[in-house]
Amino acid sequence: MRDPSRAGEKYTHPYVTFFHLFFRGAAIVIYMFCGWFSDSFITSFVFVVLFLSADFWTVKNISGRLLVGLRWWNYVDDDGVSHWVFESKNSESYQSRINKHEQRIFWLGLILCPVFWGLFFLMALFGLKFKWLLLVMIAIALNAANLYGYIKCNYGAGKDLNSAATDFVKTQLFKNAMDIMTKPSTAQPPTNVRPTGIV
Repeated sequence: MRDPSRAGEKYTHPYVTFFHLFFRGAAIVIYMFCGWFSDSFITSFVFVVLFLSADFWTVKNISGRLLVGLRWWNYVDDDGVSHWVFESKNSESYQSRINKHEQRIFWLGLILCPVFWGLFFLMALFGLKFKWLLLVMIAIALNAANLYGYIKCNYGAGKDLNSAATDFVKTQLFKNAMDIMTKPSTAQPPTNVRPTGIV
């Protein structure tokens, strides 16, 4: 039996691959042809943003992890400082199981869609369609965030998913231990002090 990741006619995650392209493609199609079905800007705006949001969540949390073994995420520590984490499953055993066709589709969809939204931005800007310009800027922000995150994961992470989670737990435990050690002790006042007789 051949490995599904090496078979040219078979996809390991067909549904994930489909929805990786469906949500972002649907957002572009609705933006281009929404005027054919409705004259309401609000209706078009809501539908495009819904598909953009579904695409952002799917790509960030599902397709990136399953199709290419990458993930990026953010957390806020106890001091209120935001930290960005870029993770990559770069072990040879895992990389050998990645379907090359799915990997190619993932990166093509991730790169080409921001290009389309960039063109729509120029068209809306020079056409003085400022209300559509806001929608395009939202699309560019969401697409660019995923693109930047996964490029950072692929070329600048070098950290395994499991080790990243372990390092985070270790860091939090060490920080809590240091806080306990450095916290000033609340010493009780001495109880055996004799009165001096001074009024």
